[in-house]
Amino acid sequence: MSSEELARKLQRRLDAEQRDTKPGSPAQTGADEEQPPPERPSTAAVNGDASSELTEKLNRRLDIHDGTAKPKQMKVFNPYTEFKEFSRKQIKDMEKMFKRFDSGKDGFIDLMELKLMMEKLGAPQTHLGLKNMIKEVDEDYDGKLSYREFLLIFRRAAAGELQEESGLMALARLSEIDVSTEGVLGARDFFEAKVQALSVRSKFEAEIREEQEEKKRMELERKQRRAAFKELQSTFCS
Repeated sequence: MSSEELARKLQRRLDAEQRDTKPGSPAQTGADEEQPPPERPSTAAVNGDASSELTEKLNRRLDIHDGTAKPKQMKVFNPYTEFKEFSRKQIKDMEKMFKRFDSGKDGFIDLMELKLMMEKLGAPQTHLGLKNMIKEVDEDYDGKLSYREFLLIFRRAAAGELQEESGLMALARLSEIDVSTEGVLGARDFFEAKVQALSVRSKFEAEIREEQEEKKRMELERKQRRAAFKELQSTFCS
């Protein structure tokens, strides 16, 4: 059974449950009889191309629908450690772009904000096209892009995992963020990319040192300007 077929069957089950719980439906004739909860498809029952990860996500969707889902423990997201294939400059450029189009300042890019982004980039999309763009990287099924999911777009573009004519590919190509000349961005296999990412570690550390030296230099110049101003001020006052 393919993963798409499994997803369709689970969706049909959800739709059937929603119809059965409506007042006056045949499922309500049992009055106060408590109905057993729907069975969850086990990972062992999924074969072929369906992965255990997909099964876990679909099971969680059923739990959320039934109100039995346990809250997930939030993990601290560090883009510099998770997306090691990108340089600090590239990640900072992506963060600036994300914040520029996050007009609601809620840490997400929703459908309307994505619509505005694509129009600004000169690649407007249809409503269905925008929904498909979000769906392709929407790991938590909330219908919007988090900062981490936004970075996934560039990871998949660099690894050659996006269709050439897709909306996400247009976003990555037109963003003016160079993801083709640094690090391991030409690698098509992610595991190979992770191995090669070790070679850019020294460059990553050098960029941090360069930023620190730049801050020190700016602080020194600020102190020198203040000292010169005070000296000039004392000359006029004497």
